[in-house]
Amino acid sequence: MKKKFLYAAILILIGLVSYSQNDLKSQLKTIDYSEPKEYEIGGVTISGVKYLDQNVLLYLTGLEIGNTITIPGEEITDAIKKLWEQGLFSDVEISLTKVIDNRAFIDIKLVERPRLSRFSFKGVKKSEADDIRDMIKLVKGTQVTEDVLLTSKKFINDYFIDKGFRNVEVEIIQQEDSVLANSLILTFDIKKNEKVKINEIYFSGNENIAGEKKIYNFYREDKDIADGKLRRQMKETKRKKWYNVFKPSKLIPDEFENDKKNIISKYNELGFRDAKISYDSISYNDDNTIDLHIGIEEGTKYYFRNITWLGNTKYSSEFLSQVLGIQKGDVYNNTILEEKLLYDPAGVMSVYQDNGYLFSNVTPVEVLVEGDSIDIEMRVYEGKQARVNRVTITGNTRTNDHVVMREVRTRHGALYKRSEVQRTIREFAQLGYFDPEKLNVDFQPNPADGTVDLEYIVEEKPSDQIEL
Repeated sequence: MKKKFLYAAILILIGLVSYSQNDLKSQLKTIDYSEPKEYEIGGVTISGVKYLDQNVLLYLTGLEIGNTITIPGEEITDAIKKLWEQGLFSDVEISLTKVIDNRAFIDIKLVERPRLSRFSFKGVKKSEADDIRDMIKLVKGTQVTEDVLLTSKKFINDYFIDKGFRNVEVEIIQQEDSVLANSLILTFDIKKNEKVKINEIYFSGNENIAGEKKIYNFYREDKDIADGKLRRQMKETKRKKWYNVFKPSKLIPDEFENDKKNIISKYNELGFRDAKISYDSISYNDDNTIDLHIGIEEGTKYYFRNITWLGNTKYSSEFLSQVLGIQKGDVYNNTILEEKLLYDPAGVMSVYQDNGYLFSNVTPVEVLVEGDSIDIEMRVYEGKQARVNRVTITGNTRTNDHVVMREVRTRHGALYKRSEVQRTIREFAQLGYFDPEKLNVDFQPNPADGTVDLEYIVEEKPSDQIEL
């Protein structure tokens, strides 16, 4: 009797379990993916992740418990896209695990990309491999993503391009590590091929820079003179010529950009303030050399016309124009203008600052451009005169302060004078105790009370230095 009862109970229990599993399946089958339906998120789990923070990943998906979503719908699609965009996974799958009373329980299954076990280089010298290793900065345990591979390859290409190898080939060999699970061994197989040198540099559009013909022992066209002027501005980008002994004829992108700026600077010095590089291109020759083609838009050559002064009360306009030294009809050169205004020891700002006007400044403004002539208005702010407050010296670790201070020409309470600061620097250099190239002065102006603190910065020469 007991056996019959136990047998019946077991049958009933099996029936209940079967009913529960079938009931769940029937619930999932009731979801018609051709007709999206709204659900409340009852729970979200992440599977397959070993190294990444699950909370961060859940935050990225935007799927939060309690939110209402449509299945299928944009929320699920957006979550998958956001995870793919991280570049950290080789597979992303979102599935519905169960539904209870209109609440959906979701699982996000992720397959992490393999991680770096080690890497090596093939086809290059040890010194080159060491340089590249420092550049790409690959670390063991880093995920091997497409971005990591592309970035590493770019670093290698740029490294050899800077050395003149423009036809470098880089193949990245990926091999599974048999010791570490889900790890890769990378081998960068590099073929440098031959160096590519610059055969010729051609210019177009440079019609007005040649100027007057120069007298040579042999005949040269104006175009040759014009091209030669521009080539001389290219300090690092040189042709393959026997006389270019100290400058190899290789194309380095960063230096080429600087050389193009040098060309434009030369044009600006000659009055062509609107000159610009319209294009540059490379053509390859059969002898493994390249030709550079540079197009130039010169624009108009400009001249100074009227220079007027505004805001000057201490000095007359006639006096300032005389100090400036630029005459009507001179070729327009903004570099010369700034030099005579700001940096010339006998220039406009020197005149003002030698009379205490430390806070003064002059701003040149182009007020009229007519034809090939430019009118300039010098807008002057004089401010009030400044007096010297504190004078300190730093860097003299062995030389006594009083030895250095007796050479200082700027004194507390005295009217600030730029020439006295420059004279002090010269006096320090003549002492022979300090490195002349490291001498400097730090200005700490205080316009509110019209004072300035001066800190002279020195660096002593090594004690064992021999002077001849």
